[in-house]
Amino acid sequence: MSDFEHSSAEKEARRATPGRPWTPQEEPRRDALRRYLAAVAAAASARSTEESEPAAGKERAEPPATAAPSAQVPVVLHVRDVMQVPAVSVPGDMPFLDVAHALAREQVSAVPVVDADDHVIGVVSESDLLAKAAVMAEPHRHGPVGRLRQHRLYEKSHGDTASTLMTFPPVTVHPAERVADAAWTAAHARLKRLPVTDHRGRLVGVVSRRDLLRALIRDDAEIRAEVESLVGQHLLDPRAVEVAVENGVVTMAGRLDKALGPELLVSVRDIDDVVDVIDETEAD
Repeated sequence: MSDFEHSSAEKEARRATPGRPWTPQEEPRRDALRRYLAAVAAAASARSTEESEPAAGKERAEPPATAAPSAQVPVVLHVRDVMQVPAVSVPGDMPFLDVAHALAREQVSAVPVVDADDHVIGVVSESDLLAKAAVMAEPHRHGPVGRLRQHRLYEKSHGDTASTLMTFPPVTVHPAERVADAAWTAAHARLKRLPVTDHRGRLVGVVSRRDLLRALIRDDAEIRAEVESLVGQHLLDPRAVEVAVENGVVTMAGRLDKALGPELLVSVRDIDDVVDVIDETEAD
């Protein structure tokens, strides 16, 4: 992770809980948020680089089809690899109370709204239902300022069905999109769940920020396995060094040859999703 990505992620993490510091119990969540935002920033940077490359009058050469895959090339995950199937949806004519019950039953914060042919026409969320509930509790708002400030939300909240309460047009992703690009879409639109649609706009699944986070960021066990593999490549006796990983922070303890130690630590820091490296080794 670059210094720029670290800085950007830390700023976003601090803005996530304005007005109070992170508690010790929230530290793991802050670290995960930082790693997620850094991955999104990296994906955005890659997209920007690809789009700005000059065509130079010819297409980029494709690698030979017979080339052997490199062990260093990471697997590119797509939305279809992480989406939830089948996806919960509601018809446009479903009454307000039934939509509320569906959200509670499925324990989700939003759900796609589909037409008779299963095309996604919008998304109805807890926020939409809260606005409706507020209007039911207090039909006449105090003063015109609130209505002018949130005119669209106020007018929409008078609807009685999913199609009249939903937010549209919906933000969707395609199953063939890269996970990194879907994560950027979710972050940019500030959405917790994205409907997944085929080329005809029909619902085929749903992907959440948690799904994207898990795909973008490896868990500690996977990071530890890669660190231990790296240690095995550098040392004749890998058992001389103990490796522990917690929330992406790698702790290394044991004895290291003073000539090999710095190089090994630099290599560990370069591993994807490693937040920091704590060196508790002793030089031989």
